[in-house]
Order: sequence, then structure tokens, then C-alpha cells
Amino acid sequence: MRNLTVMPTLPQAHGFKKGDVFLLFGELFSRGYANGLVDQAKAEGMTILGVTVGRRDKDNQLRPLNPEELAAAEANLGGRILNYPHWAGFDMDPTPSGITVSESIANVKPTDWQDFKLDWSQVEEAKVHSYKRFRATVDQMVGELETLVPHGANLFFAHTMAGGIPKAKIFLVLLNRAVKGMGARYAPSKELWESDLGRLSAKNYDAVTADTFLELIEATQGLRQKVEGWGGICSYSAYGYHGTPILIKDRYLWQTYTPYLPGWSKMRLEDHALAAWKQGIKAVVYNCPEIRTNSSDLFNGVELSLYPLIRALRHEGGGPWAEAQAKACQDLMIEGMGLEAMLDEVDAYHLNPIITPFHSDFQDWPKHNSQAMADLMLATSDKVMEMNRDKKNLITDYLSGLVVESSGRIMLNEGYAPRGPVLWLGHDLVAKDLLAHHS
Repeated sequence: MRNLTVMPTLPQAHGFKKGDVFLLFGELFSRGYANGLVDQAKAEGMTILGVTVGRRDKDNQLRPLNPEELAAAEANLGGRILNYPHWAGFDMDPTPSGITVSESIANVKPTDWQDFKLDWSQVEEAKVHSYKRFRATVDQMVGELETLVPHGANLFFAHTMAGGIPKAKIFLVLLNRAVKGMGARYAPSKELWESDLGRLSAKNYDAVTADTFLELIEATQGLRQKVEGWGGICSYSAYGYHGTPILIKDRYLWQTYTPYLPGWSKMRLEDHALAAWKQGIKAVVYNCPEIRTNSSDLFNGVELSLYPLIRALRHEGGGPWAEAQAKACQDLMIEGMGLEAMLDEVDAYHLNPIITPFHSDFQDWPKHNSQAMADLMLATSDKVMEMNRDKKNLITDYLSGLVVESSGRIMLNEGYAPRGPVLWLGHDLVAKDLLAHHS
């Protein structure tokens, strides 16, 4: 049984300062949670370091970034990249047969996937190969990092690795049916996840999303002890997802997106943080509010829980800045459509009896979908999306920016003296932080 540990109050001003070191364990993209955390670390004057997943050549050989790629990555990060290829997961690693796991499923057809069977001994061999490769790379990175952390500095690790869907066309078809399918195009997510292809995806999700956090913690033991030996702080953060408390009809209620297929791996990520915390390690998984990212755009409907942030800003004190955010959202809507009417539509969705068994059962999370649930969620998502004036300039993009900003600030502040290994950032806390910062 898991407890919903929502952060009740904003963290105190943290102690990270100029000269302390911030390492982003994962690549930085243009749309994602990590941008807010990096921006906050820069604002504190911390030394910004990062890693790369590397690149694969046409023959599938993994390599570091070339000079042009490295320059672009460092410009995007605003710091130095430790250029060792941290490619996580095992789907691109060779099996004893000489082909990769992804190659072994490349010819599976949409009509045959339910009957397809994997050679699991081959998969396990690929996992072992992947583990050894990844750990060796992390050890190389840590060796260089040790030379870059000055005596007396604090150290903050931000784990951002996530994903794990094997690189094969069949998954694009199946995922579209399972998470975007309506009517005749619907396919139960449970059937996909219990098939051999689904089990393969789940294992690779574990390797990428969860186990890379454990590898980071274990590989940096010596450096952590060194930092703590001179009285410094060594802290680890990871991005979780396990639903979010949002304001629905004047009450903050936990809700979640269904079917969140990486959910089991996110719980494994939490388990790694719990185990580390018991050893006295400051490792925290922050379950942040839903936003729109390059990866979350796969899951139509996940954005529905973003809209109530507008009302949360008013609920937590409001004022001119909060009203300016509401107006900015209203200005993004089609002519004649009111913001309150849209928010009422979203509230009605969250309270619909078809939806609530899937969206409000914390102890049984994550769940698979049903056709009625999927049809209603996707139809509501489409309906609310049509209220936006410009599909390239959405209300949810604007609100995502606010969540990214706030969650980064909260996580870095909390990271200096965290209050627990698994913490939820609800819309109430995000609203309080934004109002405190901007008002």
C-alpha cells in the first residue's frame, strides 16, 4: 500500500549557491520538465553539467556526440556535456543471434501481434549486455565528474531519463490503437500490455525509466561520500508521474490519466528512491503535474488535468497576476467561447461516473482503459482542443510553461533538505509558488 504524500507547504529557500554543481542526467529537449530545473539552477549560479545518450550510426554502432552535435547540445544546455553515450534500454543491443531485439520484432504485422512470441532467453542476454554497457559509461562519466566538483561544493543530480518503447513500427500502430483509438479503432491497453510485445515494452521501460536512477545512485557512491565528507550536500531528483491533485469543484482531488503504460516503471522508480532513502541518501522522486511534452503528446487526454490550474491560481489567493494568466488563456480561445464554460466542461469530465473509477482510485494505480472510458476521454479532449484558436499555440502549452517553471523551482529548493523520498506536487503548491514568485 502506498501513501499519497503531497507536499503541504513550499520548501524553504535552499542553500544551493554559486560554485555548487548541477548535473542533468539525461538530454535536455525544448519541451519538458527539465527545462525549469535547469533554469532554476542557472538562476542560482550553479555550474551546469550534462550528459548525452549519444547517437547511433547507420550500422547501429553507439558513439559520443561529434563536434557539431556537442556544440549544439552544450549551447542548448548552457553548460558542459560529459560526452559519453548514455543510451539506456536494451532494445538496440545485440542478442546472441547477432540481431537486436528491435530487429527481431521488425516484421511483426498488425494482424499477428497477439500470437507473436519472443525468445526470452535472447532478450535476457540483450539486457545483460545493455546493463554492462550502460554501467561502464556511467563509471566513465563519474570519473570525469570527480575532477569537476570543487572542494566544499554541493552536488545536485537531476535524473531525467524516461521512455522505453522499443524502436519498431508495430508499436506505433498498437499504441495508437490502445491510447488513441475510439470506436472500431479501439484496442484494450490490457491486451497489449499482457502480450509478449507489451511485456517487452514494460521491461525496457523499467530499464530506461527506473533502473538508470539506481545506476546513477550506485555509481556515484564514492563521489557522494567525498562531498558529504567535507560537509556538503549531495542530492538526487527524479521525475515521476503518479497522478496529481487538481482543483475540481472547489476541492483538490487526486486524479490520473489512464492508461498510463509507463506507470509500473514509475512505481519502480519510486521504489529505488525509497530504498536509497533508507540508506540515508537524499534521493527523491517528484510526481509532478501533467504537462504537454514531446512524449506526453502520445497520450491524448493527459492534458485535460492542466486546465484547472487556472482556477487553482484564483483559489490560492488570486490577484492581478492570476487574472493576467486567465486572460492570456482566454485570448487563446476561439471567438465567443468563454473560459469558464471550458473549465466547467473539464470539471464535468473529471466527475463523470464513467471516468472516476479509472481516474480517482489511487491504491489501484495504474489501471488499464475500457472502451467507454477511452471514447469519453478522447472525445472530451478533442472537444476542448477545438476551443483553442490556434492548434500551434494552445492553452495547455501556456499552462505547461507555468508548471515547468514552478516545478523546477520547487524541486531545486526542496532538494537541499528534502522531506521524503516520494513527493507529489499538486496544483495547490504550484499555484502558491507561482503567486509568491510573481506577485
